[in-house]
Amino acid sequence: MSGLPKNHKLGKVYRYGGGFMGLVLLTFGILGFANQLEFFSTEGKEVAGLSSNGALALISVVVGLCLLGCAAVGGNTASWANSAFGWAFILSGLVNMTIMRTELNFLAFRMSNVIFSFVVGVALITFGMYGRVSGTLPPDNPYWRERHGLPPEVQEGEDLRLESMLGAATDGDRGSDPHNMAGVPRHTSTGAPIPVLSGGPILSGAPAQPVHKPR
Repeated sequence: MSGLPKNHKLGKVYRYGGGFMGLVLLTFGILGFANQLEFFSTEGKEVAGLSSNGALALISVVVGLCLLGCAAVGGNTASWANSAFGWAFILSGLVNMTIMRTELNFLAFRMSNVIFSFVVGVALITFGMYGRVSGTLPPDNPYWRERHGLPPEVQEGEDLRLESMLGAATDGDRGSDPHNMAGVPRHTSTGAPIPVLSGGPILSGAPAQPVHKPR
């Protein structure tokens, strides 16, 4: 999807969620600089209950500003940025947990940092993917509508209940229509193929399907 409908409620989740996490990281980074931390110290110094050094403070400021910038843009930009940074935090927690007690611990991670990294990662992924991946999205959801060939915004006079039923018939089986909601004639002969929906826009209706006569 190129973009969410203007002022859609999902856009607020992506924007405010990512913006909040960006502010948290930016504050943590600024506090690190205020404590004049050594840049690559593996020991680190406690800042807001976490271990930090100059490198980690710089990364926190950069990531925080990126999240705030994407939140200002909003829409899919904020959504994808939240998801991408969320997975990066999960990966960072895993990697730094393995090198935490070695000389490669250039970000001065401790277990509290690892836990914080996981928490931030999960929160960002949740904010980024909210309303996009659930199997029970409503028919007025723009991502559900895109997957079913519909315009992102609900059109006047649409029957959302019918669209929901048609969508349920096509989800998960690439167009199978077990309840014959497309009105395609059925056949009772053994071995006859089951009619399928075309996968085209629901509102325009499925095109006529060829009728296979038993030999």
